[in-house]
Amino acid sequence: MNPITPAKGLKGVVVDTTKLCLIDAERGVLVYRGYDIHDLATHSNFEEVAYLLLYSKLPMRKEYECFCEQLRQNRSVPDVVVEIIERIKDAPPMDVLRTAVSALGAIDPDSGDNSSEATLRKGIKLIAQLPTIVATHERLRRGLKPVEPNPKLSHAANFLYMMRGKPPTEEEAKAIDLDLLLHAEHSSNASAFAVRVTASTLADIHAAIVAGIAALKGPLHGGAAEAVADMALEVGSPERAYEYVREKLARKERIMGFGHRVYRTEDPRARHMRELAKVLSEKSGDKRIFETLLAIEEAMKPLQSKGIYVNVDFYCGCIYYFLGIPKDMYVCMFALGRIVGWVAHALEQYNDNVLIRPLLHYDGPTNLRYIPMDER
Repeated sequence: MNPITPAKGLKGVVVDTTKLCLIDAERGVLVYRGYDIHDLATHSNFEEVAYLLLYSKLPMRKEYECFCEQLRQNRSVPDVVVEIIERIKDAPPMDVLRTAVSALGAIDPDSGDNSSEATLRKGIKLIAQLPTIVATHERLRRGLKPVEPNPKLSHAANFLYMMRGKPPTEEEAKAIDLDLLLHAEHSSNASAFAVRVTASTLADIHAAIVAGIAALKGPLHGGAAEAVADMALEVGSPERAYEYVREKLARKERIMGFGHRVYRTEDPRARHMRELAKVLSEKSGDKRIFETLLAIEEAMKPLQSKGIYVNVDFYCGCIYYFLGIPKDMYVCMFALGRIVGWVAHALEQYNDNVLIRPLLHYDGPTNLRYIPMDER
């Protein structure tokens, strides 16, 4: 028998083709359906990018307006789901989000319809509803009444409005919009793969999205932004950054927000997050956290020769901090953007489906004899 070398974590294994996203690990390139992320981050917005990922093209004006209206019309969450959120409001935000999406699937009138049309319709509805779930939970756990969605506001602005009860500034809304856009899709990451595996069984779209949320909850996937925020507070000032990094590396401990399973150069999204964090820190008048992160990044430069660069999560926590988003909600913010990619992956899987069923190589014993319990 030929020896078998498992691909641990499926590293380097290509399981399928996709038209959603291209990642060039060596050059640090990220492309959504043919469009470079830098072009989209500079000129587009979340709604337009969502349309691009779902419909394979940039929308014409009328298509864009109809899509935005579809999102606005689907923002509300049924009372029964709000009641469930109320009952579990003391749970961690990602647990609440996962449970609420599962409940939405249980009561959706199209729950038994897995046609392409129904699945797309349900997927768009989920994209619209996720911000409402997150904002509703945040309000309820603070003892406040939920705020109804405002149909006059964009997707990003409405989220902040539902969180705060007042419209955000244009700059704040643009910050959330860019954050969601940059997180919208990233090929076969752990949560997207979980979505595709679930969809490959022909489970419904709600089940697939619940699988994605569950995978994202893990600290090795969605928890980096919160960990970076903790690190920045622990370091406290730019002057302590070098010594902090030196001591951590000497203990062979990981510096959160650096390195990536795919990229061997700087994550192309990090550039935009860094600039956004800088703008927000200057606007707030509090540059300490941002400058601390810059100093940590500078202290980590020697590791670039090993392919360890800053990733998209490094400046996220700083951005969320300036926008007043609680630290335990940072992973939920990731989900609010990535829901678009999850839905697009599920649709792509359904449209050309093969059950995803990899193998495991057994290396345990094979000749054990059963011994009755009384003789053990």
